[in-house]
Amino acid sequence: MAKSAAKQLNTLRINAGTWRSRLIKFPDAEGLRPTPERVRQTLFNWLGQDLTGLRCLDLFAGTGVMGFEALSRGATAVTMVEKASTACAALHANKAMLNATAANIVQQDALQFLAQNSQQYQLIFLDPPYNKAWLAQVMPQLASCLHADGRLYVEAEFALDEAQQGDSQPFLAGWQVLKQSKAGNVFYHLLKLAKIE
Repeated sequence: MAKSAAKQLNTLRINAGTWRSRLIKFPDAEGLRPTPERVRQTLFNWLGQDLTGLRCLDLFAGTGVMGFEALSRGATAVTMVEKASTACAALHANKAMLNATAANIVQQDALQFLAQNSQQYQLIFLDPPYNKAWLAQVMPQLASCLHADGRLYVEAEFALDEAQQGDSQPFLAGWQVLKQSKAGNVFYHLLKLAKIE
């Protein structure tokens, strides 16, 4: 049984850095949507390819590809938070395979993690399951976790629009959208904390 399950694992390629072209494996799981390679390339072009010294949080880690990409590009540490046990087991297996000692894997609900988190991060990846109102629940709590000069990457099933923050997207209050694009059904964005005048 274990052999057939192992054969069903999917793979993703790390784009750049120390582990360039290395494959990580992940299981099929409900709500698990790997960030497409083209989207990852665009994001790291936005951020600059070298993430040396950054502390990162991958809040709905899923496959872990964003966190492993960040480590491959020099991030000091990445905390990967994932609730699903099968996805979490794959994260641990990939961490061991890459010898990714700077990856800290936490099996926990995202809201529970944020409630007890006292660290700040320079880069946060936020790609929660679609159609479950996660952005509204999580984004108001992320301001205290993000360094003042940090960046927040958000994937969603809709475009984030600052003009809607008083109406349909109140969770955008306090955030500024720096860049955004779309690939297929994926809307992706880079945000920072809005400066208080």
